[in-house]
Amino acid sequence: MINIGEKIKKVRKLGNFTQNYVAEKLQMTQAGYSKIELGVVDLPYSRLEQIAKVLNMKVEDIISFDEESLMTNQLNNHKNITNGYFIGDKLVFEYIEKNYSLRINDLLKQMDAQQKEIERLHSLLEKILSR
Repeated sequence: MINIGEKIKKVRKLGNFTQNYVAEKLQMTQAGYSKIELGVVDLPYSRLEQIAKVLNMKVEDIISFDEESLMTNQLNNHKNITNGYFIGDKLVFEYIEKNYSLRINDLLKQMDAQQKEIERLHSLLEKILSR
């Protein structure tokens, strides 16, 4: 189950807010705010109210935040369709694009590491066979 800190982080990122910005508005350090998102510290309701205000949301919307439902609802409820293409909420599409870009970058790094390992093993095999 996702903790409240993770939900705050996802909402913050969806709103394109940095940790520094939120921390500054809350009059705390970025490191202290980071501990909230990581779930390292207890979060009093009063602080959650302050965070919600900075993120322009209601406390209950943060608590009940469900990323998949948000994306599905945004896409299903969108009325503007032209020639079969969505003219969608920019924030939702930017979020989707960013997540897929991160996943693609991770896969490329994994492929690069695998290719280097293949080359290392190939070199080792050549040394063994040349003896």
